[in-house]
Amino acid sequence: MSSKSTFSNSTSKSYALALYELAKENSELSKVEEGIKGLKTLLNESSDFNEMVLNPIIKKEKKNQIVIEMADRYNFCRTLKKFMSFLTIKNRLFFLNQIIESFLNFVSSNKGELKAKLFSSKELTKTELEKIRTELSKDFKSALNIDYKYDPDLIGGIIIQVGSVMVDTSIKTKLKKLEKNMMEA
Repeated sequence: MSSKSTFSNSTSKSYALALYELAKENSELSKVEEGIKGLKTLLNESSDFNEMVLNPIIKKEKKNQIVIEMADRYNFCRTLKKFMSFLTIKNRLFFLNQIIESFLNFVSSNKGELKAKLFSSKELTKTELEKIRTELSKDFKSALNIDYKYDPDLIGGIIIQVGSVMVDTSIKTKLKKLEKNMMEA
């Protein structure tokens, strides 16, 4: 791992921890968590917002204006709004994705949740996701925070990873194994 990457990770964790502590101190942890999840969705779904966050040519004053408008539009709590403005003014908005991940990890860890990744070949409903979360929570004897992603390239099936445990029932993987076995025969 390069030193630049290590710096980025450590800086992001520091900002995330600071936000976590501020949110707790201001009794706004659940509101900040909700806002952070909304930001994550916005970064994943809005190429315009993502481009603005990463574009070094846009002046920080303009970025701050956009961030404040966005925070007002989505009713961010005071702590998150000030934090986003702080990141913008300090030219650290490009760390936003890593800060979001680190913050959500702090929240999950402090709730005693395990972090799980779920990839599905079809878009799952909230009911289906909740059923999977319930079943996995029973199996792992702990609450789970599932990071879900729809992946049409899987053809069929799902991939679930909880820590070092991975369950891959995707057709794509089964076809690759079959192809490998046929090549070796």
